[in-house]
Amino acid sequence: MDRSKEGLMVDALGVAVVGFGWMGRVHTQAYARVAHHYPKLPLRPKLVTVAEEVPGRAEEAAAQFGFASTTRDWREVAADPRVRAVSITAPNFLHREIGVAMAEAGKHIWIEKPVGLTLADARAVADAAAEADVRSAVGFNYRNAPAVETARELIASGQLGAVTHVRIRLFSDYAAHPEGALTWRYERERGGSGVLGDLASHGADLARYLLGDIASLTADTAIFLPERARPTGATAGHSLASGGELGPVENEDYVNCLLRFASGARGVLEACRVSVGEQNNYGFEVHGTKGAVFWDFRRMNELRVSRGTTYQDQPVSTVYVGPGDGEFGAFQPGAANAMGYDDLKVVEAYRFLRSIAEDKPYGATLADAVHSAAVLEAMVRSAESGAWTDVTVA
Repeated sequence: MDRSKEGLMVDALGVAVVGFGWMGRVHTQAYARVAHHYPKLPLRPKLVTVAEEVPGRAEEAAAQFGFASTTRDWREVAADPRVRAVSITAPNFLHREIGVAMAEAGKHIWIEKPVGLTLADARAVADAAAEADVRSAVGFNYRNAPAVETARELIASGQLGAVTHVRIRLFSDYAAHPEGALTWRYERERGGSGVLGDLASHGADLARYLLGDIASLTADTAIFLPERARPTGATAGHSLASGGELGPVENEDYVNCLLRFASGARGVLEACRVSVGEQNNYGFEVHGTKGAVFWDFRRMNELRVSRGTTYQDQPVSTVYVGPGDGEFGAFQPGAANAMGYDDLKVVEAYRFLRSIAEDKPYGATLADAVHSAAVLEAMVRSAESGAWTDVTVA
């Protein structure tokens, strides 16, 4: 225990990061920053070890961020008594094995979505965490935006009336280049689904976070770039590869899905990873009987809101979130000062650490990952059958 300048007793929590690609770096930066934004947090993360199988990458991470040790074998992290919490940012096909092992070793888990390749994978990690009585966080970072939390409050308070329909979009061009490398993301065995797990999982979480459970859906998927070149070396992010042996893209580039919510509301969820001209065009439009709310990730700190009793020709105003909205006040002193993507991961780190300190959930947990995975599984079944499909979580 250390005592801060304000007299607060602070406990150092040993943390590890498993997988040090781009997302591993984002988690590490969030750990490094969290005490700056939340000085009263009674747990301060201490970077104990980083696990990464690509030669040299863990050592580079340790040199830059100050991890006390490195390893190429994540199993050493599970066995390390110094580690009390683990960020799992490895590829999807490793989520289940690593997640279950870390829970069984008594480590709290911050894991990236979609938590494995299937609903069974997500449920296995969730069950292991529940059995071990460890806390969890899942990387559904868009729900952490103060504007999204404010939109949820507008909906829940009835200011939009009864919600009638929602449209959620997640369009990106990260896989649009025909020379994009055929990494694990495009393989069924290692990546599972394609844009479903990568982007539509966020959409499924946002839909449920804003409007409640999805009861049934019908989905259509497509692969638009059927072949890519195999990479000749280690990759990070969305690397290009030219001249390599071509291999098949095994999972979907695009999904379009109609939703029926338990509340009776209707929805559309559309996601694509090969949308030329679209850079992180993520957002939603929620319509109710008295108003509407619109959010665009590219203008993350704004909402467009229509509410009142005019109904027809009712105006829409732009609202800038401020210190009274969500976690905005931990980052900026006044409205219209921008927060960014990495700040959402700091919020996620804070809620994860707070859940450990107080022994109760804050933010997205493995239970939310199970619900999202159930929606994705229903999409897969519907795309195969062409029929409306119930979303089954149990």
